[in-house]
Amino acid sequence: MAYFDVFNGDADGICALAQLRNANPVDSTLITGVKRDISLLKQVIAATGDVITVLDVSMDKNKQALSDCLDAGAEIFYCDHHATGDIPEHAALTPLINLESNICTSLLVNAHLNGEFALWAIVGAFGDNLKDSAVAVAKPLGLSEAQLTDLENLGIYINYNGYGATIEDLHFAPADLYREIVKFASPFDFMANNKDVYEKLANGYAADMAKVEAISAYYEQEHAAVFVLPNEKWARRVSGVYSNDLANNHVDRAHAVLTEKSDGNFLVSVRAPLTNKQGAVDICSQFATGGGRAAAAGINDLPADQVDAFIDVFQRFYHL
Repeated sequence: MAYFDVFNGDADGICALAQLRNANPVDSTLITGVKRDISLLKQVIAATGDVITVLDVSMDKNKQALSDCLDAGAEIFYCDHHATGDIPEHAALTPLINLESNICTSLLVNAHLNGEFALWAIVGAFGDNLKDSAVAVAKPLGLSEAQLTDLENLGIYINYNGYGATIEDLHFAPADLYREIVKFASPFDFMANNKDVYEKLANGYAADMAKVEAISAYYEQEHAAVFVLPNEKWARRVSGVYSNDLANNHVDRAHAVLTEKSDGNFLVSVRAPLTNKQGAVDICSQFATGGGRAAAAGINDLPADQVDAFIDVFQRFYHL
């Protein structure tokens, strides 16, 4: 019997698994990647009796691999908040799925564990830009404003680290960052006792975000705005957190951040307005490599000749 942990390389995926493995440590094979690398389950070569945990990756994008693993005799716990398609009914599949816009995988795991490692769930929720949900979980814990700010910043830094075209764009490979995080039952212990890792994330974030301040809108209306970032490592790293910042600073406006790729195409991050967390996945799914959830979605490879068509679909959707 072998254990496999399959998880998104962003804050939500990492913090969800950190909770589970602090509660139930196992020697597992880790399968993850950059945030947009979500077709992960196909990397598992399952056998009878294997135990597979899947966190924060769309079931709809892994449907065939899920079927193959079940057919091979594996037992699967699948926890997520992205599009599922039809969920298979199988005795060996335990799905924990919630598509509500104020839910993320870390919060689902937190409920599953009865709040045993709630601090990591709060970090994951902040990383997924679910501030209200993070604060709600934190409220009964009696945290100070400074502690809450520290957890929010950590969530942002971990999430920031997951964005890039390849692992080489990142400060830490997500599997390596997870290994550093899971050593600690509390994120406060991680920040205090793993300062080299924490400070590299924090300093990298600050340096990259300073560069984005010079970017002006490519397209801007009251209800929607589009920003274009250059084909640079720093730009790929900030694309997601910059999208979240735009959403937080203009809560009634939808945002799209297009990051140029080496072949001239674009990586796209879309954020629905925080006052109307709907539509992001509907927009992105109209394009070949698009997907995500209602509040936040993306397109992995938008051809340059489809940029105008994307902007038209994007602004029309939110022109209410």
